[in-house]
Amino acid sequence: MSASLPHPLESALRTLADRLPTEAVTTDPDILASYRTDHAPFCPSGAPAALVRPRSSEQVAEVMRIAHEYGVPVVPQAARTGLAGGANAVDGCLLLSVERMNRILDIDTVDQVAHVEAGVVNAVFSRAVAEHGLFYPPDPSSWETSTLGGNAATNAGGLCCVKYGVTGDFVRGLTVVLADGTLLRTGRSTAKGVAGYDLTHLFVGSEGTLGVITEVTVALRPAAERPLTAVAFFPTAAAACAVVPDFMADGARPSLLEFMDRPTMDVVSAYQDLGFPTDAQAMLIAQSDRGESAAGDLERFARIAESHGGQALVAADPAEAELLLQARRLVGIATERLGTYLADDVCVPRRRLIEMIEGLPAIAEQHRVRITTVAHAGDGNVHPHVLFDRNDDDEIQRAHQAFGAIMDLGLALGGTITGEHGVGLLKRDWLAKELGPAGLRIHHHIKAALDPRQILNPGKVLAASAAYRAGDQPLPGGPSRPVVCL
Repeated sequence: MSASLPHPLESALRTLADRLPTEAVTTDPDILASYRTDHAPFCPSGAPAALVRPRSSEQVAEVMRIAHEYGVPVVPQAARTGLAGGANAVDGCLLLSVERMNRILDIDTVDQVAHVEAGVVNAVFSRAVAEHGLFYPPDPSSWETSTLGGNAATNAGGLCCVKYGVTGDFVRGLTVVLADGTLLRTGRSTAKGVAGYDLTHLFVGSEGTLGVITEVTVALRPAAERPLTAVAFFPTAAAACAVVPDFMADGARPSLLEFMDRPTMDVVSAYQDLGFPTDAQAMLIAQSDRGESAAGDLERFARIAESHGGQALVAADPAEAELLLQARRLVGIATERLGTYLADDVCVPRRRLIEMIEGLPAIAEQHRVRITTVAHAGDGNVHPHVLFDRNDDDEIQRAHQAFGAIMDLGLALGGTITGEHGVGLLKRDWLAKELGPAGLRIHHHIKAALDPRQILNPGKVLAASAAYRAGDQPLPGGPSRPVVCL
């Protein structure tokens, strides 16, 4: 044990080694380096003291009891697929990974619920319930690697949210380990239940700042029909956006409705030529899984798209449908090849989508940066990517200003600074503006009540939370700009 370690941390590590299996704790520098960050590009991270990988809720509780006793910060992690820096290490912390807690404990086909450990991978779980003729709708883009515990902690979204909702809409109960090691079970497995406060959804989306989620009970649906897919290309981005409220107001229930602007189409084309029309300025991809009604949904989509100047095509077979979806799936890979970017995820009401999309080129021009945009258009969740040169200090500054201007625009349109990525480090200084003074004060009170030593994921979600004590200090000031993530 290094003599340079602070005494409480040294004591905590020795106690962990005594109370947990040998393979559960590692201080290997190379392993720690590989676990320091999530997938948020260039967000800051500290130097962790150890990585702890328990295999049960009881072992997690032991870790938290030790951390609470010695005042050691703990950063909960799952698959680290987040995009806001929420799983990034802080100096001297314990990284608490639930990746080895990966058992599907029960699939109940009668009540259509399942009980799983937090480290179960989304795709593995979805395929397992499909074998029982059931369907778990939440489908974040990282579903092949992300876990149900991480999805719950961030309240992850996905492509099918327009019809089915986000992770939290399917979470019925949790097992959570609190900051002092207390094991808490919340919620229910029944279809109905209104006893007491809704503690389950207090922890859903809390990003590991209030407790460590170790088990999740989720609702399931009967297996969906194979979806039908259509695409439409438009002369302007505004025309594409105008289709969305008209289509939804017409009684349609698409299972997917995605938007891509011309700059994004160009980025994808540079990676893989999918034959986009050269004169199209935007595109929409729609799916419907309503069985016999699906064809009618897409006929309405095509009719409304054409009424706004679009050119629509309904896929003739699953292979053609897969090709249409390939364009959307390639956005992330193609954008990463361009280098440095900040990924925004503001969400606005569908009727304000046109104003949001049309406002982005002005922001790009004002701050002299490049912005490419995709959106889960059906639920108003917009993903602008602000691209910049990380070696140009002036351009870095302008990129962050553009990033902040995008959030300002979203709030001005009655939206939110994050629809599915979470706050993490990236947007914590902007949360105060969305919550308002009363909302922010309540957040700090809840944090202080559940984590009085401020050891759980410190510095995430709430700015200056470690220094704040309810009633002792004034509320932090308004946001200035996002955390610099370089």
